[in-house]
Amino acid sequence: MKLFKCQVCNYIHTGNEAPERCPKCGAPREKFVELNEEETTKVVRSEFTNGLHMELYNILQEVEDISDAGIEDDLDPGCVAIFHKAKEQALLLRKMIVAELEIHMKKGKWGVE
Repeated sequence: MKLFKCQVCNYIHTGNEAPERCPKCGAPREKFVELNEEETTKVVRSEFTNGLHMELYNILQEVEDISDAGIEDDLDPGCVAIFHKAKEQALLLRKMIVAELEIHMKKGKWGVE
């Protein structure tokens, strides 16, 4: 598998050769560079981890929603305290995931199309 990166918009194309035009920005084939083995490995490996981050992010949103329902139910102080703590930790972890994915993007480790 070969990966080609558009030098204009950073779109990553998978194939035997770069596309005629970038599907994202319309740049011509000449604006694409083939990623070397190290860069390709970084992108491919990161695609898996980034998917896990996004899946976890969605689950943590569910934790927040469940926690809100538990807080609203207000059965007793112990239950409400647990729901508040779960919501707080879920929000913190979601923010950490966003920060980590931003780092991945800046390092060119977002993933393939």
